[in-house]
Amino acid sequence: MRRLAVVALALALVASCSRSPEIGSGWSRVTPGDFAAELAAPKPEAAPNQVIVDVREPELFAAGHIPGAINMPWPNVKQTAPVELNAADDIVIVCHGGPMGDALAEILVAKGFTRVRNIAGGMDDWTGPTER
Repeated sequence: MRRLAVVALALALVASCSRSPEIGSGWSRVTPGDFAAELAAPKPEAAPNQVIVDVREPELFAAGHIPGAINMPWPNVKQTAPVELNAADDIVIVCHGGPMGDALAEILVAKGFTRVRNIAGGMDDWTGPTER
């Protein structure tokens, strides 16, 4: 019985580590499909400025990126983004598969950014439009 309780606790801890951030943590994940639909929809006039930050290597960015994205390559982006980006903007991060975007989101939130999202699955899962 005790062993079952230990296994249940371990599974609960693993599950909590893989969950998306809680509401109010300052950042969230957005699915590639939802973000592609958002890009295609008309923007309300009162919407905050949106900045798409692609943290991949410059050669991958040049080969194809989300329209309008800027390239701020990893790992330098950890120092440059908090200084060069505006905390009032809607920041959307994209990387290869998601983890670097999660890490940058945490850094930005710690620096006072409140509108930060990471594209879940990164460019590996992106099926929306791209430009070179």
